[in-house]
Amino acid sequence: MVRGTAVAGLRARLAMNGLPRVDGPLDRPPIIITGGWRTGTTFLYRLLATDPRLRAPLSAELARPWKFAGASARRRDELIEAASAGNDLLNLLNPALATVHDHGPRLPEECVVAMNSGFRNWGLGSTVRLDGYSRWLADQDFTGTYLDYRHALSTLDGGDGRRWVLKAPAHTAELPALAAAFPGATVIVLHRDIVRTVTSGASLFAVFRSTYSDDVDPADVGRFLTDQTELWFRRARAFRASSVELVDIAYDDLVRDTPAVLRRVYGAAGLDSGDPVALTDRYHAAHPRTAKGAHHYTADAFGLDEAELRARLAPWTRPGF
Repeated sequence: MVRGTAVAGLRARLAMNGLPRVDGPLDRPPIIITGGWRTGTTFLYRLLATDPRLRAPLSAELARPWKFAGASARRRDELIEAASAGNDLLNLLNPALATVHDHGPRLPEECVVAMNSGFRNWGLGSTVRLDGYSRWLADQDFTGTYLDYRHALSTLDGGDGRRWVLKAPAHTAELPALAAAFPGATVIVLHRDIVRTVTSGASLFAVFRSTYSDDVDPADVGRFLTDQTELWFRRARAFRASSVELVDIAYDDLVRDTPAVLRRVYGAAGLDSGDPVALTDRYHAAHPRTAKGAHHYTADAFGLDEAELRARLAPWTRPGF
């Protein structure tokens, strides 16, 4: 699977290098959602994507953006539907995926799907145990990776005036490169209790990795998630010294009063908030939270001690991240 992903990334790079490239920012600065794993990023992302003024990329678009360049509406639908076979295979291999992270050809997807071309992708360590790769990745420059991603989004832009809304927890680790590639972007950072963040993330990774391995060690996944979270949050804290403004949102606030959070996001992005109550109600009606089962996890199941975890990550989890 990893070899196939690497080859697909090289093919994508060759294909994208053959398209005209505009070395400048997007016409409209995007709204970008990031934060720790399982902090509500997917919920906020997919909720915002239902706003007709905004647009979130789909998995097929991110995997093969060159295929969509100049494609008719009919051809675009054909390409999206063709991607459903891969989605069906994943569900067959691992039915638990739908419970912890629902996915599908018509659901907005994370940015990391399009960030394989330079072999710099934080998403790979979530699906398979690649500790050596993750250590190497921590020392890599992501400037070119984000510029390539901007090129992909420019290729996908239909010129219809909609503004991109993007999402990936992995952006937390690379905020300088993100800000350089998308000047003027509204960057939303979600926060949750650190034990819940790491433990739920470990549960997510364990499910992901079980798709490709029959021997996933929960304690090893817990160690990996703790190390990665500390690295990402330490980098994010250092980025706070820059002039780029981040909009901090608490997970509890998002769950308790979603419309109020939407008003904050729209205000930061310079958009009319419209009717956030109706937007939220429509989303919940179409996507019931536990329609595909509930996600259960405990810290001790992943070899994590709550007190030790809080003490270790305290310097990077104070208010302001």
